[in-house]
Amino acid sequence: MDHFSELKLTRRDLLKAGAVSATAVVPSPAGARTAAATKAAPPVPAKVALTVNGQRHQLELDTRTSLLDVLREHLHLTGTKKGCDHGQCGACTIMLDGSRINSCLTLAVMHDGATITTIEGLGTPGKLHPMQAAFIKHDGYQCGYCTPGQICSAVAVLDEIKQGVPSHASASLTTRPQLSADEIRERMSGNICRCGAYSNIVDAILDVAGGAA
Repeated sequence: MDHFSELKLTRRDLLKAGAVSATAVVPSPAGARTAAATKAAPPVPAKVALTVNGQRHQLELDTRTSLLDVLREHLHLTGTKKGCDHGQCGACTIMLDGSRINSCLTLAVMHDGATITTIEGLGTPGKLHPMQAAFIKHDGYQCGYCTPGQICSAVAVLDEIKQGVPSHASASLTTRPQLSADEIRERMSGNICRCGAYSNIVDAILDVAGGAA
């Protein structure tokens, strides 16, 4: 008897069998050892003191905790957003010791004793920071997800120009940069707005600066 005639596999059965065999991946010994070592590694705690929006916090943290996760998960300051988590979108921008920084790219233990300002510390609903008020006036946001980082960066941009810090758009590296739309766009380029409110954001910054492009 023809043994092949005894096989009564339908096309559906054959496809099922192929799918099962494709997913049956056997991990390599090296991969298994790496996974076991990673799973066995316990967290290493460290004590960190941070002054956030004028309030001092004493924290004990896993040394692998990012500054962004400390703000959001430990201090419940959720105004600072987690966007790309790779330092490319700017949604997590805060002020650290007077300078803006992407909080997703740095570990909290690196900043023991630092002073931090988040969007919650710039103003209050009853007394907005001038930049917050300008964003509302010029409709500098749509969905609003990037807005906290945009505002923190905008405040820093005006400080940078005031202090004479040049950018790639500056005509000279030795003279004080002029406030212009080009300067603002270059300095704000690390903050992405997927809604496309860029022109309104520039208007808001120029309004606070009291100048025009």
